[in-house]
Amino acid sequence: MKKLALPLLMAAAFAALPSHAIEPLPLETMETPHEYRVEVLQVTDIEPYQEAYNGFLETLKEQGIAAGKNLKVNRVKVDFDIERGGFWNRLGALMKVRQEAVRMAATKPDLVLTIGTPATKYARGILEDAKVPVVFTAVAHPQDAGCISLVDGGPGVTGSTLYTSMQDSLKMVQRIFPNTSRIGMIHTDDENGVANVAAAADSAKPLGMAITAKQVAKTESIIPSVKALREGGNAVDMFAVPLDTYYGLHRYEAAIDLGEYGKENKVPVVTLAMVRVPGAALYVGAEFGKVGALAGQQAAKILKFHTKPDVLPILRQERPTILLDPERLAALDVKLPPAVLEAKTSTRNGFWQLSWEQLTQ
Repeated sequence: MKKLALPLLMAAAFAALPSHAIEPLPLETMETPHEYRVEVLQVTDIEPYQEAYNGFLETLKEQGIAAGKNLKVNRVKVDFDIERGGFWNRLGALMKVRQEAVRMAATKPDLVLTIGTPATKYARGILEDAKVPVVFTAVAHPQDAGCISLVDGGPGVTGSTLYTSMQDSLKMVQRIFPNTSRIGMIHTDDENGVANVAAAADSAKPLGMAITAKQVAKTESIIPSVKALREGGNAVDMFAVPLDTYYGLHRYEAAIDLGEYGKENKVPVVTLAMVRVPGAALYVGAEFGKVGALAGQQAAKILKFHTKPDVLPILRQERPTILLDPERLAALDVKLPPAVLEAKTSTRNGFWQLSWEQLTQ
């Protein structure tokens, strides 16, 4: 009987404890924290891509996913000689993208972030076959990257786009520079540049404006084309910079030359993309950092809740950011309409930020 007494006493003691005292430990305290593995793939290493990448990581961090804590990132930048361009150079970059996509598919990361159109377009099929979720960012036109539409990424893919309505952007240009009738645009064979110019040409007509465009090689100086667009009866009264890598080469040489020409000849320069263009008086477009942050929102849903990319729509910055350079406007002797002055909301690195809502009232 003595042998049975101790177990019975212990059982009675446990029964007397309050119920919360014998609850099992939560599972999360017993499990090893999961480390998310993310692969990143891009073609070329340019400043705007870094801004998009930073925005992506910052959003993940806000969602509790951070490097050094529970996130491991492997970033691959495929070299591409932007200046040389050409078929064989492009083919070499394409092959490298596909090789990296095959490697990533074999390692089965939790997610792949593709930055830019080429990386997204040429990697997505391989990753889809391997059932690896893909999130893209810094893509100007989703359909050019193999997406079904502006909001549907297609099987296994979602992300964020730089797309903004070109007509909305040109309406803003017209609001600030009401006397503009013909805009000159210089671009290369860059996919985004070609698409931007085509969209601008289509959108300008209903607004009573016209686009005159010239294509140059990435190794060419911009100055001869700038002068040519100012000659004859169809001379342009403004220059607009498309989303084209040409303007970032040689320490922004083309952008600087265009801006200086505009200053000396009293011709405004505007940029239809939020990339650094020294000499631009007006910036209208989506910001790479904000678009990268939107991709981070989608990635967090996939990583934390195992949401399928297919059900997540492509996100975009709904209203373009509008920045004015007051010093450049003063150099051009541009007098702003009162409604534009009233739309100023803040100052950012010397630029005036304007309210889209106030300007469109």
